[in-house]
Amino acid sequence: MDDSRRSSDAPRWHTTGAYLAPAQSGSGSSNGERTKPLLFEIAWEVCAQTGGIYTVLRSKAPASAKRWGDNYWLVGPYRESAAAIEFELETPTGVVAQAIESLRDRGIIVHSGRWLITGRPRVLLVDTSSQAQSLGQMKYYLWKDLGIGTPEHEGELNDVILFGYMAADLLQAIHERMGDRPMLAHFHEWQGALALPLLHHRQISFPTVFTTHATLVGRSLSAANANLYDHLMEIDGEAVAHKHGFHHRFSMERAAAQAADVFTTVSGITALEARQFLGRQPEVLVPNGLNVERFAAPYEFQNLHRRCKQLIHEFVMGHFFSSYTFDLNQTLYIFTAGRYEYRNKGFDVFIEALHQLNQRLKADPTGMTVVAFIIAPAAYRGLNVDTLKRQAMFHELRETCESIKDDMGQRLFKTLADGHLPSMDELLDEYARVRLKRIMHAWRQYAQPTIVTHDLWDDGKDAILCHLRHRRLLNAADDPVKVLFHPEFITSTSPVLGLEYDQFVRGCNLGVFPSYYEPWGYTPMECVVRGIPAITSDLSGFGAYVMSHFPDHDNNGIWVARRRDRGVQETIDQVAGWLWDLTRMSNRRRIQLRNQVESHAEHFDWGHMTRYYRVARRWAFQKHFPDRDILPAEPQTSLPAGPSSRVAGQVSPTRHADTDTTTIPKMP
Repeated sequence: MDDSRRSSDAPRWHTTGAYLAPAQSGSGSSNGERTKPLLFEIAWEVCAQTGGIYTVLRSKAPASAKRWGDNYWLVGPYRESAAAIEFELETPTGVVAQAIESLRDRGIIVHSGRWLITGRPRVLLVDTSSQAQSLGQMKYYLWKDLGIGTPEHEGELNDVILFGYMAADLLQAIHERMGDRPMLAHFHEWQGALALPLLHHRQISFPTVFTTHATLVGRSLSAANANLYDHLMEIDGEAVAHKHGFHHRFSMERAAAQAADVFTTVSGITALEARQFLGRQPEVLVPNGLNVERFAAPYEFQNLHRRCKQLIHEFVMGHFFSSYTFDLNQTLYIFTAGRYEYRNKGFDVFIEALHQLNQRLKADPTGMTVVAFIIAPAAYRGLNVDTLKRQAMFHELRETCESIKDDMGQRLFKTLADGHLPSMDELLDEYARVRLKRIMHAWRQYAQPTIVTHDLWDDGKDAILCHLRHRRLLNAADDPVKVLFHPEFITSTSPVLGLEYDQFVRGCNLGVFPSYYEPWGYTPMECVVRGIPAITSDLSGFGAYVMSHFPDHDNNGIWVARRRDRGVQETIDQVAGWLWDLTRMSNRRRIQLRNQVESHAEHFDWGHMTRYYRVARRWAFQKHFPDRDILPAEPQTSLPAGPSSRVAGQVSPTRHADTDTTTIPKMP
């Protein structure tokens, strides 16, 4: 920066000040790896899970590290407890090392190392506590320079401000040592993007990209049960932010969107929100992906489905079979999962569809039982005693049977060795009979199985439980549809299910996610990449993407419920119809359907989906380096495999939310 713009007596956090000397001539090396561009991805959830962006970053990092190597860096705030598990210190080199050292001289601590995940990407974690004493100054200059006033006591917001200023200083320090070597900073969400408008105000110029994964106004209105999409073009985002008390956060989000060289979002639906609320049309759509595990042969993932389904069988036997039994070979497992947003996640639609299905199966019995799981974290006191007792008795029954089986095996072997067939009395002695009778008496119960696995704090007012009770979905013996509300995310350490989430999903027959507000929607995509059929909605980014890229999706196990411009009852009827169809399918057809779903999995692998990020970053580079082809364009032959070659790209202001139909645009 020109020395004439410096102020020798400027306060430390004045955003027009430059604190670091420019790089020495030649600091940007002209040979080998040291001439390639550096990519910095800045986000609030690097090495620490607090929301959904963690999944995006963690799953995408291996593909990014593979393409960029050690020129790829993730930048986030340092959280000691999370870093102890996910982060490994490593001494940096080159311009990054020089920048970190210069910041340390000013009391700004940045930890360099590796994220302990596949790909082991390089990471810079900013220790916000090292500058906590300067928070007041930062807030003053945030208001003075960017016009963003902030409340006094809001813990996360204070950390966001500290991280924003310190990340801006870090990126500025690196940039000033780069010489003519290019660098790009890609920011995610408002919490990780305050550095972007700060750098813009300081006139520090290098390529930048900002991705919003959801808008603050959109989340707020949908959580308040407002009809967001019916009146989207009439909503004043700033007025909503003022009314609901988050104008300071909204201002940071809008400032980042306005300051970026390239503004992106994850879906056409969110692009409509961004244009209306943030005042800028996103230039590129960057849909999410996952790391896809491919199998050498279809039977391998089918066998995995059967093994995982057997694990669910064991839980279901423990929960239900002490009261009554049903044929597990004629049982389907379906589920929904997500944050506890009753309407946004479509839990209301799911429960109503289950009610319809229950009535239809009673009226027209098929012998099929459907067990429906609702996985959504809610406040609870502890595990339900009856649930624990049932599982404990089931495990005791199993252990008793295993013990008696071993004894019978020994007796059978000895009797046959003596040259004759044993009688039942010889195989099962009196002691074993007594053990079996006692465990059977203890096992048998006449109480109805519970519909929730935990004791909730607000059981009488919980929306999910109230809806289930209203529809009499109470696990009665004559109900072909059984329900279980599990108010915490599934992990192998749970004493109830005891499965990893991946195992649970693979063991189910269908995932149901008819969301009303879902900027992207990882849960249905997680089903698809595991070969499990899924229901999503046309108001989710994933649903819109599927509709654009897979014209025959409804015949291939990826059903998209129509919610846009439709009444809720119409959506319920549609979802209930798909559930009914599933109960009518033969086992052979369900196997075929899983094969069809799994064949689409590779399309959603980050190895392909990162190409959309590449488009956005290429645009940003070309704005600053119009005469240099820093990030060559992808050849069209590398489009992801699938029934359509269309991919997400530039958003047209005149098109509707399902703008994922556009092709990757040519560079302007």
